[in-house]
Amino acid sequence: MTAQVKVNEFLQAVKERRTVYGIGKASPISDARIEEIVSEAVKYAPSAFNSQSARIVVLFGDHHDKFWDITRNTLRKLVTGDFSQTDEKISGFQRGYATILFFEDQAVVKSLQSKFPRYKDNFPVWSQHSSGMLQYIIWTALEAEGLGANLQHYNPVIDNEVKQTWNIPEEWMLIAQMPFGEKLAEPGAKEFQPLETRVRFVK
Repeated sequence: MTAQVKVNEFLQAVKERRTVYGIGKASPISDARIEEIVSEAVKYAPSAFNSQSARIVVLFGDHHDKFWDITRNTLRKLVTGDFSQTDEKISGFQRGYATILFFEDQAVVKSLQSKFPRYKDNFPVWSQHSSGMLQYIIWTALEAEGLGANLQHYNPVIDNEVKQTWNIPEEWMLIAQMPFGEKLAEPGAKEFQPLETRVRFVK
């Protein structure tokens, strides 16, 4: 396989990764394969100063359902008026197969701030960058294996109960949540802004 073919295959995976809300409680691949994908992504995702600050919790089965029950019940206390639209949205995520919780270990971030004070203000930002890359790697890999996924951000309102329920270390900051499962619906066509306004090539 030539380098160009490898790059084209990679770019095809990039193109095919989409936000999929229609997900179901089955998976075309085994739990062992999911665990392998997540573990390899965590191991090889880049991070500033090789900090490796990413932390992951994958919730299967009843744990997945319980997470979205927690989210629903928390939001029910905060949303005023008609809750039906929010409730249906949460139910859509809960109908998925599993949920990945993305954390960043703030103990690692603070340690780097102490060791390299000149970059103190940058480390929290770089930590978020690293998490974003990890999220993208896992999302694209799941898509390539035939799973649909989407990315949610119900932190920080759910943080305390999530940490208590699954014994999450206090230093771990919840960044995002990714429910996934079998594809029950394909995403709609995506609109693109003109590349001429977004990309410059300076020679």
